[in-house]
Amino acid sequence: MSEADPEDRALAARALAGQQSAYGALMQRHRDAVYRIVRGHVGDGDEALDITQETFVAAFAALARYDGTRPFRVWIARIALNKCRDWARRRTVRRFFAFAKPMDEALDIADHGATPEEALHSQRELARISAAIASLPATLKDVLLLRTIEQMSQADAAQVLSVTEKAVETRLYRARAKLTEILRD
Repeated sequence: MSEADPEDRALAARALAGQQSAYGALMQRHRDAVYRIVRGHVGDGDEALDITQETFVAAFAALARYDGTRPFRVWIARIALNKCRDWARRRTVRRFFAFAKPMDEALDIADHGATPEEALHSQRELARISAAIASLPATLKDVLLLRTIEQMSQADAAQVLSVTEKAVETRLYRARAKLTEILRD
């Protein structure tokens, strides 16, 4: 398991003491990693920005509960994954109500974005991969994002997910196999 970064620990203490710039410094140090985790989880950049913001709001509201002996990165990653799960539950409810609308109102729900044919090849491929990752079950997606995208150690990923290191290894293997299968189709 990784050790806590002394700078993160000091910034958290300064933030708790009321120093606003410490909040900004913590956010600047970790926002890209949080965004990548969230983006990989939800598959949509705009939604990912909103959830990243929600993650930091929640983290800063709960900063007094942060254990300075542990990595801030692990703590905030766990909060981000919880926010992603909340988003997925809300999306399920929204879809239910969206389908309950009359057909003439369904036009407001349709996505009028550019078609894949209008996008560049590399953008299409990136979108395809992002969608494939987003379609993975949460247990596989979380491990894949933490280990591959965020390059967390097996021990840190296990800590974020509250599972054993062996479970992380097994899930990562399964996630890669499933992703290969999805992308092959």
